[in-house]
Amino acid sequence: MLKPLGNRVIIEVAKEEEQTVGGLVLPSSAKEKSQTGTVIAIGDGRVTDNGTKIDMVVKEGDSVLFEKYSGTDIKYEGKDYLVVKETDIVAIIG
Repeated sequence: MLKPLGNRVIIEVAKEEEQTVGGLVLPSSAKEKSQTGTVIAIGDGRVTDNGTKIDMVVKEGDSVLFEKYSGTDIKYEGKDYLVVKETDIVAIIG
């Protein structure tokens, strides 16, 4: 499995609905990128300039809301993930 470094978080992005309420199928170009997902793995935390370690706030399994254009999309073992810094996570859902 992937293990992020520092204050990075790996998120499995939630899939968006492909149909509207009226039953229309949307092409991928018309869909907005989801801003929610589930935390799959977390790094060890951030280290400040004076050497103090700041632990991560999120944990594996948390549902989160992240900034719209943040992170790096990666594909690993056939699945799509997003790697973001913890500061790009806006909220924990639930």
